[in-house]
Amino acid sequence: MSLGLFDTHAHYDARQFDPDRDEVLSALPGQGVELVVDPGCDLPSSASAVALAERYPFLYAAVGVHPEECAGWQDGDLQELEALARRSKVVAVGEIGLDYYWPENPPRELQRHVFQAQMALAQELDLPVIVHDREAHGDCLDIVRRFPKVRGVFHCFSGSAEMALELVRLGWMISFTGVLTYKNARKAVEAAQAVPLERIMIETDSPYMAPVPHRGERNHSGYVAYVCRRLAEIKGISADECSEVTMANGRDFFHILD
Repeated sequence: MSLGLFDTHAHYDARQFDPDRDEVLSALPGQGVELVVDPGCDLPSSASAVALAERYPFLYAAVGVHPEECAGWQDGDLQELEALARRSKVVAVGEIGLDYYWPENPPRELQRHVFQAQMALAQELDLPVIVHDREAHGDCLDIVRRFPKVRGVFHCFSGSAEMALELVRLGWMISFTGVLTYKNARKAVEAAQAVPLERIMIETDSPYMAPVPHRGERNHSGYVAYVCRRLAEIKGISADECSEVTMANGRDFFHILD
């Protein structure tokens, strides 16, 4: 692929990369990956994401507390997040949101409180947000509507085409992973068909959800090319055009202009 790729969501702070993190990251520019955003999932991983971003010119960070990791939340944590969010390589608040899938997850009321607190922080700092939504579509939309000044993206989108279009109407972005390449990915494909290309970003969600033909392996940003090619097929355009548009979308969304 002649044009560069932007993996807008990859967790290089994750333990799965402990054996060879620097080797994997150093290889990405040679694989056509020009930009990556690494979102934190709690305070330690957010700090790690920032530290990594400060080491690699093409890597940027987001900072936030994921709904699965919010059980120990204290409102004082916002001060630590704010300090991290003010670092120069931080481009968003995330990964934040709601996850109602696992019964052992933190209580839903707490998840909603933490989500809203971080949305308020993003509004204060004028930063976009990266939202995780799993089996919580209605409540996520409700909270999003309470913060009309906040711009955001629903990453690894799992909702309906109708929900995607409602988010687009609200000014939000939609991001797709290697799930687009899976045989059973009807909902994701329908959403990708419905959303205008200028409102779509692509991602790997590394180290998770590697695309076909690497499904089951540890994912990395080099595999975002498979997501790009599949999205291009869905949209009936060339892979080069898809990479160009999604790169521009990501740069604009995260305000990465250099």
